[in-house]
Amino acid sequence: MDSRRLLRTSASALAAAGLILSGCTSGSDAAASRTTAARPAAPSAPPEALKSFYSQKLTWRECGVDGFQCATLRAPLDYAKPDGPEVKLAVSRVRATGPGKRLGSLLVNPGGPGGSAVGYLQAYAGVGYPAPVRARYDMVAVDPRGVARSEPVECLTGPQMDAYTQVDQTPDDRAETDALSASFKRFAAGCEKRSGTILPHVSTVETARDMDILRAVLGDAKLTYVGASYGTFLGATYAELFPDRVGRLVLDGAMDPSLPAIDLNRDQTAGFETAFRAFAADCVRTPDCPLGTGSVDAAGEALKKFFRDVDAKPVPTGQSRPLGESLATTGVIAAMYDEAAWPQLREALTRAMGGEGSGLLALADSYYEREADGTYANLMFANAAVNCLDLPPAYQGPADVEKAVPSFEKASPVFGKGLAWAALNCTSWPTPATGKPHRITAEGAAPILVVGTTRDPATPYKWAQSLAGQLSSGTLLTYEGDGHTAYGRGSDCIDTAINTYLLEGTPPQDGKRCS
Repeated sequence: MDSRRLLRTSASALAAAGLILSGCTSGSDAAASRTTAARPAAPSAPPEALKSFYSQKLTWRECGVDGFQCATLRAPLDYAKPDGPEVKLAVSRVRATGPGKRLGSLLVNPGGPGGSAVGYLQAYAGVGYPAPVRARYDMVAVDPRGVARSEPVECLTGPQMDAYTQVDQTPDDRAETDALSASFKRFAAGCEKRSGTILPHVSTVETARDMDILRAVLGDAKLTYVGASYGTFLGATYAELFPDRVGRLVLDGAMDPSLPAIDLNRDQTAGFETAFRAFAADCVRTPDCPLGTGSVDAAGEALKKFFRDVDAKPVPTGQSRPLGESLATTGVIAAMYDEAAWPQLREALTRAMGGEGSGLLALADSYYEREADGTYANLMFANAAVNCLDLPPAYQGPADVEKAVPSFEKASPVFGKGLAWAALNCTSWPTPATGKPHRITAEGAAPILVVGTTRDPATPYKWAQSLAGQLSSGTLLTYEGDGHTAYGRGSDCIDTAINTYLLEGTPPQDGKRCS
């Protein structure tokens, strides 16, 4: 599990952000790490060494999805060596439909890190965003470096990944602790072996610089952007680097860039507890709730007992992979991203508690983006690669995790222990972190709209409050509800406020709340 994966699993949206289940987040000296990190100032014009990238012309072509065009963007592998090797980034667009004057390009990113922005555009944003927005903007996406179609990071084969996802993440003794540590080391070694060239160059800062090249190549003086979950960190990083090039930025399901990894993981753990309690409160009101019909606390105890039971004796799934505690936990967490998945989770839990685990396994597979043929998308590989560059590791070793477990269990009695151990994965990472936690103010940027959901499981609401407060031009819009992110999830109030901002440039009043 990656404690910094932000992924939305809904029928309507491909994937949008998720900081969980494999945990790279930071964590040594929390006080020192909260200070503002030095970042390079954004030039008013691209440096001479980058002009060939900023002046390139995209060659658009049909790409097999009706109405969409695709192209390839060049960027330097290492911005410190722009004359060196290049990366090729996959770009897609759908032209503004009209009527009305075209406003330029609207770049979208679904989060992750590791979610395919091109896939998100073609499956959802380019056809499912509000019609007035699609009428006035060319909808555009670029897969970040190391992700999907953009020179993807690769780490493990399908069978190796199957084994990795089944390792016990709540070790009960030294042997299980050693096995978990070894699994993280094998994962990291696989990434270095298969993707060693690009691995040191998939940071959020580098991806934000790529976005600025794309902005210029598209002919836009300023960037208009909607980023979900991790996409909010990417958008805020862009604003920090290029404040004078900020147009209309929507940061939905916001991350707090000032927090070290261990705090991010612990906060997210609390977020999943909040989401579970909302699910449990709904479940226990139904006569067939697999967690009983008593209190929410009792439902939590019932789920913990189920996890212990499948840890001791995994249940069959009809496949060669039985449902043990790790896959069962992943399946439950996957359903926390969207309350529309709650009925599916109730059914899957009922079946699993009756000895048939295929429903929870299917939820876990959707989270990991595992195909029926046993292959995996590169989501989890890119997720770890980006996270482990962006922040120093949460722990130096297993002893640090053992000390942290009580605080994680306080944050979530149900998920705390597993998510504490999940944050161990960056400890053995082969490339050192290049980023540090720091406040982002983006002085001089145009108004930036930050959106937070009060019971968001993956990006707790207080992160949105914090980011909106850090940004010198931040405006906070609140959705009082469940699920991960808010735009396009059924609130007319939220959608109207965001649409007005994108179309007219006028953000809602700071502090506006919707339900």
